[in-house]
Amino acid sequence: MPPKIARSYVLIASACAVFWPGSFIFGFPGMLRQHWQQAFNADGGAVGGTVFFILAGATCFMYLCGRWQETYGPGKLAAFGAVTGGGSTLWLSQAGNMTEVYIWAFSIGASSAFVYLPGLTVVQRWYPERRGLVAGFFNMSFGLSAAAISPVFTLLLSKWGYERLTLGAGCAALSIGLVASALIRFPAADQPTAASAASTDNASRSVKEALRTREFWCLWFTWVFAGAAGASMLVLASGFGLARGLSLSRAVVLLTAFNLTNGFGRLISGYFSDRIGRSRTMAISFLCAGLAYLVMPYPTGLWLWAALAAVIGFAFGTLFAVSGPLAVDCFGMGHFGAVFGLIFTAYGFVAGPLGPWLSGQILDATGGNYTLVFSLLGMMYFLAAGLILVVQPWRECRM
Repeated sequence: MPPKIARSYVLIASACAVFWPGSFIFGFPGMLRQHWQQAFNADGGAVGGTVFFILAGATCFMYLCGRWQETYGPGKLAAFGAVTGGGSTLWLSQAGNMTEVYIWAFSIGASSAFVYLPGLTVVQRWYPERRGLVAGFFNMSFGLSAAAISPVFTLLLSKWGYERLTLGAGCAALSIGLVASALIRFPAADQPTAASAASTDNASRSVKEALRTREFWCLWFTWVFAGAAGASMLVLASGFGLARGLSLSRAVVLLTAFNLTNGFGRLISGYFSDRIGRSRTMAISFLCAGLAYLVMPYPTGLWLWAALAAVIGFAFGTLFAVSGPLAVDCFGMGHFGAVFGLIFTAYGFVAGPLGPWLSGQILDATGGNYTLVFSLLGMMYFLAAGLILVVQPWRECRM
């Protein structure tokens, strides 16, 4: 098979494999919330705990998958992720309490690490000349998966019920994931893209070397601040709309706008990062999101608020889409998985839980002062913009 055709199959297979973990992570907690509350007599906080376990599962295994993929190969890890994700969703159909739901949440988070990190590594090795674009495409499949499949899940839930929906979704994730994993592999040594990847590997920094660099820690704290600011909008968008007098159906438009640009924006920012630079692309998006947060409490009108939420969603998607290629620029491809896995701990262990929790605490303490909360989140994006401009490609750092 010609290399250009082969790498197209690899890119599509990687996107298909990561689609299912994304659809479960971003779709099931919201869609099945009511069922879990009624079936297990759980309150909103207990159901919301699924997000914590999803993040914990993903973060605990992200670094390990980065190390294991070089030993066992990306295809085997992706296959294991498909078995874990699809199998745990099959098992979810018989869950009898929230503890078992939490086990599913941790398992689906872990399965995403086994698929996401190998897939992100593979597509960049096959397309060394367009790493930003293919990383953006891959991330778009992950981020938009729930938006694409949730209407189908909702329809099947009403027609089939909870048990048949989870069984059907689990079977689909398992079968498609295993087929896709067979195509997920590193370039062969006799292919041109492999030569490019090999030369990159020879110039790679080890994990210990990366940890001693300014670039690593600036990237890590960028994920703390930009990750916390972006993740907060996921839980604040609808509440802000309700606080401003919108009905629930209209308030959800803000969240929809955020999610759309969070998904589609990943492809756009990845494309531009190949042309104007990774750090510059991220800094521009973070500055715009910071300004959007500062302005958001003041204009009145659904569509103005939705447009500002969309700007914030674009910046959140950019963080995911461009950070991987930027890490390759700074540390090389040879140990990318392990290095990026460590960078991701900033989001999984700090930013993801901290941003929504801190925002909620401030709102409770101030009686719903969104101006204060949004000002704080805007400043986080400004800090992230400053930090990411410090991060420069390795070849520039050594000059």
